[in-house]
Amino acid sequence: MWSLKPSYGTARPKAQGKTIAPARPTSRLSTRLRRIALWAVGLAVFLPAAVVLIYAVAPPPATPLMIVRLFEGDGQVGGWRRDWVPLEEISPQLPWAVIAAEDNLFCEHWGFDTASLQEAVQDLRSGERPRGASTITMQTAKNLFLWPGRSFLRKGIEAYLTPFLEVLLSKRRILELYLNIVEWGPGIYGAEAAAQAHFSRSAADLTQGQAALLAAVLPNPRRWSAGRPSPYIRERAAALQLRIEQLGPLLDCARPAR
Repeated sequence: MWSLKPSYGTARPKAQGKTIAPARPTSRLSTRLRRIALWAVGLAVFLPAAVVLIYAVAPPPATPLMIVRLFEGDGQVGGWRRDWVPLEEISPQLPWAVIAAEDNLFCEHWGFDTASLQEAVQDLRSGERPRGASTITMQTAKNLFLWPGRSFLRKGIEAYLTPFLEVLLSKRRILELYLNIVEWGPGIYGAEAAAQAHFSRSAADLTQGQAALLAAVLPNPRRWSAGRPSPYIRERAAALQLRIEQLGPLLDCARPAR
């Protein structure tokens, strides 16, 4: 006879609705990579910010350029001359001349001169040598943190670091840092050492003409000398003195506090 009992070997009917698959565990590798990425982002943000905040109140002990120059061995570096002085002890003629020479809109921009950057990009596209678009803030970031030389990598890092200075420091502090670490000749760093080396006087006593000569050699201070200026440097310094008068209110952030 045929059995009416259900066969236990037959398939059971499927439950209605969608089958919910168990959640897949997060890969250990992806978790580790995520943590590494978070640490990298944190270091990229907080480390520069911490260093800049330190430099907001303390002078930097040295810069990468100073260290590189010591080990270049090119026969030009005759020691290391540098004396930190506050901005109030530097003749106002010097920051005015430097702004006139390097960055006319320093007091107005937020770290980047967008018009000059656009012109530099147009020069690159047309195959011409790009004109300088580096601001005083960008140069300060480069001098404080980066190596000398020209490369897109260095310029990219310089552009990344520039907003940290603009956000965390005042314009006067940026000027103070710049004027105390910039190279003004082989082994000569900062306004005080430059004034003593080239004019045998303190930075506080620089005249307008002497300040203009110092600013005039900044594009290449190892080739040109403010103390022994060539006719080209004298002409450039004279043009800077005229430009200072034309800038007027654009120099307000560099005027002595009253």
